[in-house]
Amino acid sequence: MEVFARTPIDLESMHIPHGQVYIILHRCKGCKMCIEFCPQEVLQVSTDLNEKGYHYPQIAPGKEKACVHCEFCTMICPEFAIFTLEVEA
Repeated sequence: MEVFARTPIDLESMHIPHGQVYIILHRCKGCKMCIEFCPQEVLQVSTDLNEKGYHYPQIAPGKEKACVHCEFCTMICPEFAIFTLEVEA
């Protein structure tokens, strides 16, 4: 658990959400906005190409359980190619 300069008194009882990232490969146009806006750095650029010839995002190694379901990627994607769903930790 991270230690902050100002820690809430009830930090132990707070629910920290966990998410699962889903990428719709054929919709992605490789803008990388989801990668740039992810606060947990869950995503990275794939070396593979989708059917349109774009490098799509993928889950970075070791970050499979790092998503906090903030949905920034979902909100920022202009092609609706990525979304997250909350999962139990």
